[in-house]
Amino acid sequence: MPSVSEKSISVDLLASQFPVTLPIPTPTTNSNLLAIKDVQREEDLLRNPSSFRAWWTAIHTTKEAFNAQLKAERRADVPDETATLLGPLATPLARHSLQHLTYLYEAAIAQFPGSFKLWKSYLQMRMSYVLGRQVIKKRAGGRKKLPEMKDALEEEKEDLESWEDGLDSVVGWEEWRSLIATYERALMWLPKLPRLWLMYTSVFFHPMCPSLISHTHARRTFDRALRTLPPSLHSRIWVRYLLWAETKGGSTTVSVYRRYLAVDPSVTEHYTSILLSPADSVPRPLEAAKLLLSLARKASRGEYVSPEGKSPYQLLGDFLDIVERFSDEVGFDVDATIESNEANAKADAAASQTDGQPTSMDGQLVRMGGPPVPVGAGGAFDEDEDPLSPRKLNIEHIVHKDGLEVYKDQAGRLWTGLATYWIKRGEFDRAISTFEAGIATVLTIRDFTQIFDAYAEFCESLINAMMESLESPEEDDDDEDTKETEREMDVKMKEFEALIDRRPFLVNDVLLRRNPNDVQEWEKRVALWGEDDEKVADTYTKALETINPRKATANLHRLYVNFAKFYEEGGSSGSAEPDLDSARKILEKATKINFKAVEDLADIWCEWSEMELRHENYDEAVRVMQRAAAIPKNTKINYHDHSLPVQARLFKSLKLWSFYVDLEESIGTVESTKAVYDKIMDLKIANAQVIVNYAAFLEENQYWEDSFKVYERGTEVFTFPISFEIWNIYLSKFVKRYGGSKLERTRDLFEQALEKCPPKSCKPLFLMYGQLEEDYGLAKRAMSIYERATQVVADEDKFEMYTIYIAKATANYGLPATRPIFERALEVLPDKQTAEMCLRFAALERKLGEIDRARAIYAHASQFCDPRVNPKFWQEWNSFEIETGSEDTFREMLRIKRSVQAQFNTEASYLAAQTLSAKQNGPSEQPSAAQPADPMATAEQQARGPAFVAAKKTALPRADEHQASSVPDLAPQQADNADEIHISDEEDL
Repeated sequence: MPSVSEKSISVDLLASQFPVTLPIPTPTTNSNLLAIKDVQREEDLLRNPSSFRAWWTAIHTTKEAFNAQLKAERRADVPDETATLLGPLATPLARHSLQHLTYLYEAAIAQFPGSFKLWKSYLQMRMSYVLGRQVIKKRAGGRKKLPEMKDALEEEKEDLESWEDGLDSVVGWEEWRSLIATYERALMWLPKLPRLWLMYTSVFFHPMCPSLISHTHARRTFDRALRTLPPSLHSRIWVRYLLWAETKGGSTTVSVYRRYLAVDPSVTEHYTSILLSPADSVPRPLEAAKLLLSLARKASRGEYVSPEGKSPYQLLGDFLDIVERFSDEVGFDVDATIESNEANAKADAAASQTDGQPTSMDGQLVRMGGPPVPVGAGGAFDEDEDPLSPRKLNIEHIVHKDGLEVYKDQAGRLWTGLATYWIKRGEFDRAISTFEAGIATVLTIRDFTQIFDAYAEFCESLINAMMESLESPEEDDDDEDTKETEREMDVKMKEFEALIDRRPFLVNDVLLRRNPNDVQEWEKRVALWGEDDEKVADTYTKALETINPRKATANLHRLYVNFAKFYEEGGSSGSAEPDLDSARKILEKATKINFKAVEDLADIWCEWSEMELRHENYDEAVRVMQRAAAIPKNTKINYHDHSLPVQARLFKSLKLWSFYVDLEESIGTVESTKAVYDKIMDLKIANAQVIVNYAAFLEENQYWEDSFKVYERGTEVFTFPISFEIWNIYLSKFVKRYGGSKLERTRDLFEQALEKCPPKSCKPLFLMYGQLEEDYGLAKRAMSIYERATQVVADEDKFEMYTIYIAKATANYGLPATRPIFERALEVLPDKQTAEMCLRFAALERKLGEIDRARAIYAHASQFCDPRVNPKFWQEWNSFEIETGSEDTFREMLRIKRSVQAQFNTEASYLAAQTLSAKQNGPSEQPSAAQPADPMATAEQQARGPAFVAAKKTALPRADEHQASSVPDLAPQQADNADEIHISDEEDL
């Protein structure tokens, strides 16, 4: 194993072979550069020194020759250490080829110093011998023409050049210097070409680049490039410059990024991520926090748009994340925070006092010098946003000012972030006060849940830490420390239990802060206190003082009622003495509240009266209702006019009057009750139920005529269909009371009722009228009434009315008298009901022995009855013909049946008949249509399509069918029609 001295000797030996290209090799200094075969090339170049093609051809021919030799050369004789240190220049042939090509390129550049093509080829050749073989990366897709800096950094990082087997920076230091000198000479001739600058800067990213070159010299080179190139090309240099600064880290990264952010702040977010996780230096959380705070404020003012698509709140959330991670490095402690808060409060007070005063009191509008002075959010400088300032931040003030005042819907995250900041600093008391302040100010359940869960988790972790310290105490802890820890743990346990017990109250507080006019939440608040009468009374009092009646939710009046019942029942538990005076005061106060609805105020008065009734203060209950139902002088007030207070519209509340009249019926006199009912009628607020109740009350007290007058007033006030119910009750009561003693008056009442009654409601009245005439009047008048009814009632009631009319006529005059009624019914009724009436009419004629009239009626009704839909009619006619008819009449019946079926034989009726048949008979297979034997007939049938459905049972028999009846194949077709009668040809004639 070689010693250290031997290694140093070998390195020095290798380094002695360099530089290869400095001074620039020429045939005079190096006789090995030219061979006999190169003489002709040199003579041609001497004869044509201004021919660029000659130089280019000579260079490329020589380069290809050396490349072929280098590929054929074997490097097995070179030790691995030497190959690793020397890289591409490990063999003498490689060093010779570099010298030879350098000589040719230098000679050509002496002739064409301004040729970019020549310089580029020369520099690439030199780089290939020093930096090693470049790795070509495959790229999918193209690049944006003018990308944002954030995207440009990502793309450039992917496309950054990489090399293999470069020259060691120690051994080949002189060769590296020679390469840099060559680039400097090239930029001296071509300083405005960005491609040369980019090639030059790519050298600094090589992992073997000497530190003297890749640090200070590289920074100065980037600066020279920015000074030399026009501003339109600076973005191409800045991309490399920023990437190089990221690789160096430390103050280099900070200074370079600060310079660029002065020009383009779009990469500030990327810079903050670098500050928090640098490559080889200490994080700078204070600077990152100030930058993010500045971005959040600018974004909230609309002066900044995040290239990553973050909202102002998300930027503030990133700021809070930094604050939580690096609490000690970023923010003030408790004392400094309190002092800063007091200073900010004084500044705000002074600013509020100077509002409206001139901008400058001493006449100086512009500061001409001096250090920067904080002037607030609207000014030009704020130390909280200055990344160069070492002053820490007042996190509490920032969270309140920039967070809670702006993003009120995200209060949960902001409060928990602030509390976490204090927890990380070890200020547990300040964290607890922060949690309590957050819970006491949030307005949504989501924010409350977030804060409460974090609060509970913090308490649990604190208790667990104390328990762990008690389980495994430290060696220097004595008994007093242990007892103190136990006492603290007991206190924390009690606080934690109290916090859990307070959760329902805290949730209720949140909901009441969100909407202090929520009556239901106040009721829940009362229920939470349970039997604590003092707290319940305070809650009711605070609720009634807080709620705005015009903005309250539903059932505000129930809050007053329940408060009054609280005193009436002696508290929540009922252990105290009932306090009716306090209950009356509460209800008295409630009667002066301008509720949203009149019904709410009416409920207050009704509940007050009911309370007096429960305590048997009947006179007081009546007086309460008299006060409530007092009628003002001006009664022409619109009940639905919401511009008026509810007290002015209370006298038209039917709910109030209904309770009042029920109270009078229960404990008052008949006269007082009648007076209340009359007031309701005079105010024109009575409904049909009030009319019926009033009349029933008078009837109970034997005031018959008065009750009938009430009914008549109701029929005058209301129209149909409401008055129909009143007429129905009125007429039934009147008939029951007087019967036939006042027949003419009863008839007049019926005529009045029927005069304005609509057709759909008059059927019961006609039946009652007809029954009256049958019981107490004349049968002829009863028949005329039924006759009128058949003409007046609605169409859907006419069949039933005719049925009743026929039954009554049969009972009074016998069967023959019903014929004209049947005939009129057949003219008026719809087709379906006409068929049913015809069956009844035919049955009547059969009873009277009029067979021909019955047959004519059947024939008349047949036009309305589809055999497939109404088989009952045809079965009855068939039975009739079998019993009373002849062969001719039966044949006529069948002919009519076929013609009627043909009449109804359309696609729609066919489908309807099939559907009805399937419902009645259950699922069955549909008979397939008979296929014609003739192919032409089949084609014609297909051409016609489904526009005609052939009849199965109504088709008339053809002569050719009888002739072919002997053929066995057609026998099933003859069996299809069960009703077919075979008649000979002679009978047809």
